[in-house]
Amino acid sequence: MAAPQLPLLPRTVAQGHQARHILTVPGDVELDEIEVLALSRFSATRWDVVPPGILPGNVAGAPQGRRAQGKEVGVLRVSRHAVINGPYRPAGEGFDVGVPPGAAMAFDVVCHRERGEAPFPAGDRDGIGRAFAAGMPEREERRLVEWLVSVARRLGGSLRLDVGAIWDAPGTAAGPTAKPGSGVVLTPDAGAAIDMTVYSDVWLDPQAAHAILQKVHPRARLHMDGQEWGGPPQGIADKPLYPGDPLDPELRKMLHAAADDYDIKALTGPRVLDGYGLVVDLDVDGIVAVEISGEEKLPRLLRGLPWAEQGAVRYWVHWEPHDPVESQREFPSMELRVARKRAAELVARLAGAIHAAAGGEIADEDGFLVDPSDL
Repeated sequence: MAAPQLPLLPRTVAQGHQARHILTVPGDVELDEIEVLALSRFSATRWDVVPPGILPGNVAGAPQGRRAQGKEVGVLRVSRHAVINGPYRPAGEGFDVGVPPGAAMAFDVVCHRERGEAPFPAGDRDGIGRAFAAGMPEREERRLVEWLVSVARRLGGSLRLDVGAIWDAPGTAAGPTAKPGSGVVLTPDAGAAIDMTVYSDVWLDPQAAHAILQKVHPRARLHMDGQEWGGPPQGIADKPLYPGDPLDPELRKMLHAAADDYDIKALTGPRVLDGYGLVVDLDVDGIVAVEISGEEKLPRLLRGLPWAEQGAVRYWVHWEPHDPVESQREFPSMELRVARKRAAELVARLAGAIHAAAGGEIADEDGFLVDPSDL
């Protein structure tokens, strides 16, 4: 769809109690991608108005809304009170949208305005706190803003957040709450979120996983060390839980004896491995860890698949930098960025190797599915 054929972004779409946010994306993005990413996070996703270029029932499922007429834009509903209107040209009807160059399509996002306290002055990796310095979005608006950041990061786009009433024509403000928002522009760094997760119905035992990952990096090693437990302190059954504890001393001893029997049975019975880990030490770049365990809470697009009905095996591949505080800054140091880039390359290779061996699906840090061929 050619950008010049799209309508201009309107001045006013939100009412006084609503928030308005703008998402812009480059020209290689298809409308289907916006729909899939919305469905990845919001189960209620459906088209109220289906724009040109979308097949009826394409992804979000039936029932679909009516087809757009003429130059009418689509309306993608993600919840009862939140809609995404578009696509538009990244230019306004008589005003400058104020987004970075390179945008080909714009989407107008409207939801209830729900704000809380000012952001905590730390850990603002995505810049959301900077955009909402007067009060952070809460509940539905927060979920929507976090999703918009994830989408912009995934698609190489930008955001202009909290633009409600900024471009309204004089006399169109809907009520006393329709005050101009901050209008802060964010271009999320695609390199900031590098962790990946493989979901599969195949359990790789520790030795098999070790052999697979060692082929990717020779310093991969199993990390299964634990500490022997010596049991409860001697004489604990003879002491009250707290001063004035009314529990009968004999009953207390019986309860402790029953607990000891339970612990002994568990410790002397067959060991069941329900999780383990591997690590790759990257020296100055930190470590990349792989944690393997069962998982019942799966990305939304995996729920209902036959192999994932009862949950899945989760292979979480994540980077642990030496300076976690620096890694959560919106604009980290060059040293951190270099280390993160090197770690990201390894994370992708490890996730790809696990997927090649165990199958399933790969999800990025934001919960969006990743094509293995893109790693």
